[in-house]
Amino acid sequence: MKMRKKRAVLAGLAAVCLIGMTGSLAAGCGKKDAVSEKTGQEHLTGESKDSVVVTMPKTSEPEAGFDPAYGWGAGEHTHEPLIQSTLTTTTKDLQIGKDLAVDYKVSEDGLTWTVTIRDDVTFTDGEKLTAEDVAFTYNHCRDESTVADFTMLKEARALDETTVEFSMTKPYSIWPYTMAVVGIMPKHAYDENYGQNPIGSGRYQLKQWDRGQQMIFEANPDYYGEAPKMETVTVLFMEEDAALAAVLAGQADVAHTAASYSDQEIEGYHLMAVHTVDNRGFNLPCSEEETRDGIVYGNAFTADVNVRRAINIGIDREEMIEHVLNGYGTEAYSVCDQMPWYNEKSAVSYDSEQAEQLLDEAGWKMAEDGIRRKDGEKAAFTLLFNNGDSVRQALAEDTANQLAKLGIEVTVEGVGWDTAYDRAQSDPMIWGWGAHTPMELYNIYHTMGDAKTAQYSPYANASVDSYMDQALAASSETESYELWKKAQWDGTTGITQEGDIPWIWLCNIDHLYFVRDGLQVAEQKIHPHGHGWSIVNNVDQWSWNVEN
Repeated sequence: MKMRKKRAVLAGLAAVCLIGMTGSLAAGCGKKDAVSEKTGQEHLTGESKDSVVVTMPKTSEPEAGFDPAYGWGAGEHTHEPLIQSTLTTTTKDLQIGKDLAVDYKVSEDGLTWTVTIRDDVTFTDGEKLTAEDVAFTYNHCRDESTVADFTMLKEARALDETTVEFSMTKPYSIWPYTMAVVGIMPKHAYDENYGQNPIGSGRYQLKQWDRGQQMIFEANPDYYGEAPKMETVTVLFMEEDAALAAVLAGQADVAHTAASYSDQEIEGYHLMAVHTVDNRGFNLPCSEEETRDGIVYGNAFTADVNVRRAINIGIDREEMIEHVLNGYGTEAYSVCDQMPWYNEKSAVSYDSEQAEQLLDEAGWKMAEDGIRRKDGEKAAFTLLFNNGDSVRQALAEDTANQLAKLGIEVTVEGVGWDTAYDRAQSDPMIWGWGAHTPMELYNIYHTMGDAKTAQYSPYANASVDSYMDQALAASSETESYELWKKAQWDGTTGITQEGDIPWIWLCNIDHLYFVRDGLQVAEQKIHPHGHGWSIVNNVDQWSWNVEN
């Protein structure tokens, strides 16, 4: 009865959207003319089999447009840029494949990468793509990037029309992962308006952008690869409730949704779950408290390694996934579960008895009020989450409930990003991470700057740093994998349960979508953090079942 009532309310919401709104479909449904006749509307009658309408969260709209220096493709959590070609790609098993590149090699000292590119590629304005365009794009990212690190690049130079040379400031073995997300721009056509009116050489070209509402892409007729099966791709930017209303009204073919809506049964649609490395976890400050430049670093309670180990094995991740995510997720033990560089020693088994024993041995004894104490101090901390994220809030509250059974008092508090980064230096916080590159490990655990601690939470381990530095200096990305694994645990030290355990990883959140029956969504590789553009990475391979 509860489900039926919820569906009725949502169906009513869809009707209100369709009847009462005069804006675009992306504003939360809308009139028929909000989407071109060739896109979503014809699916209702089965006339169009070469177009698709996909919803994404409003936060997925690239504010600065399609310039890779400002986040498109090469942002903090990467995706393939769709309208632009890249030098390499990542395969379904997250190895390196080739796109524009036909060959690449690195010098023995790791300071020079030489890439040979195809000679049969043109931009959508008809001009040929050459190594000059590649060099221009990378030097532009080096100089202007506001979202990704290009400090390892000294200079990119075109040696001839099909050969580009990258001179590095330091060895960087995982450079091919960077080459897989940086979309190549035309040197001859680049200006300050490029992000809004991009010219590329990829599978699609941007035909229309209604800011805050939708983007319409059309297949590039001169694409050098296999012709896209989907001629038109319309992306609608909307929140989860509006996306669900669009599905209930039949106005979207693929709509992102949340676990809280996963029990909905919608006629003509089915639920698709995509596995991810989109993880949630929280940091545990590893140092004693001190104040520097007005910011508090460290936490007296979590500085105890046995406390951190007790917390790690004292959380029932399976229960959390069922309770918070309706079962749509996988247990997380690191920031890189399932990646080629993941160390399986990161995994632990839930063991509340062992967790209690660790706390007892560390001197945290249970008091009459059910809260442990040591030398008069409570076993307590504040667990932060960012305001407006209901999933992170639910994970924080579930964590607090579970740790209360161990005698640890956790106060849950929502904060804005304007204060979160500073607060997390002393208070644990629920974070979201996960990318198709080992640099995610580096950015979280490697010491940075003058403080000589990790960036997001006070932690330092010289051995961990050394392994990661060696990994970057390895002769290839595949040879670096074992070093990344040793940074996690080398048998003696690291960031796992038997090591320092400075972060607690809870779950990898499945990305959920309502998909119209008859639409064949191509097999997805593991999605990174962010419920956005990853779903359309291979939209050119999607197809409609003509019988539906």
